[in-house]
Amino acid sequence: MENFLIQWHAQLMDVDRIPVILLAMLLCSIVGMVSGPLAGNAYPFLWQVFDILFGKLGERMDRPNRPKADLVFRGFMTASFMVFIAALTGKIFAELSIIEPAYGVTQVLLLSLLFTAGSIWFSLLRLYFAMEQDKVVEGVYYAIARSSRVNLAAGDDFGVTRTAMALSARSFDKGLVAPALWFFIGGFPAACIYSALALASWRFGKNGLGAGFGIVPLALERLMGMIPSLFSAIFITLASTFTPTARLHKGLESWLGHKNRSPYEQGGAPLSALAWALNVSLGGAVQDLSGVALKGEWVGPEGATAQLDHKHLRRAIYINVIAHILFIASLLGAYMWGGLLL
Repeated sequence: MENFLIQWHAQLMDVDRIPVILLAMLLCSIVGMVSGPLAGNAYPFLWQVFDILFGKLGERMDRPNRPKADLVFRGFMTASFMVFIAALTGKIFAELSIIEPAYGVTQVLLLSLLFTAGSIWFSLLRLYFAMEQDKVVEGVYYAIARSSRVNLAAGDDFGVTRTAMALSARSFDKGLVAPALWFFIGGFPAACIYSALALASWRFGKNGLGAGFGIVPLALERLMGMIPSLFSAIFITLASTFTPTARLHKGLESWLGHKNRSPYEQGGAPLSALAWALNVSLGGAVQDLSGVALKGEWVGPEGATAQLDHKHLRRAIYINVIAHILFIASLLGAYMWGGLLL
């Protein structure tokens, strides 16, 4: 029993996983910036695999004319099956990393499938340059719409900018920080389970404004994602220190009180930190890709403008990049500290 507990503890929060996380971040950043989003979706590759496997199935089961209890049960069964497949996938990834380590390359490559960074920057920068030059560039709006699951044709340019800025905060949280922390805590199985739940929330959750089918995936994702989202918000808040026109003291205000803060399902603390640091209003009503109107909360300080342009988007991109750098620095610090304790 004692040996089992020692081995179990050794598998948790292994500092040797930190270099793997850093290299996987570097890989997905470079590949994403070169290739852009796969099929227009800037979120991690594993999300897209689970979307192919379960997306259409979930759509067929999520019928709005069914009783809410029936939809909740269907959502529970779908989420449970996704968690099972994700855990199995994580176990396979872990075994492959042991059987064919390839000097650690296998582990880095597989983990990069759970991350997003470069493809988000690619999509946001294309939108920024298109808006700055007032040009219509093929595919530039499609990537933002598909990644955020928002029908941009139903809004104006201000709404497009708000959606893109929100995507920068949410992707940093759910597409990088959360899976990285869960990999650090529990290896591939934990990271894959979180990624599957994040995909289910993104695909079926309707920002927490839907009823029935998405309730269970949202609740499970919130259970695993709440703590990582606070870390993401900390990095975004600190990044405002190095961002022109952003204000650290305003970002700190996002942690106080409850008025004009984003609910967790609509972006949570990371989105609030971004809006307050830049003194803008994000969120608001949108239409998702299925045509359902979602009356999201307005997020940001009182009196902040919601009429955002490419200059606001540029600052959001800047904060996103700086937040990545701060996350990397924190991982390096944790690795060095862990080495001193050993």
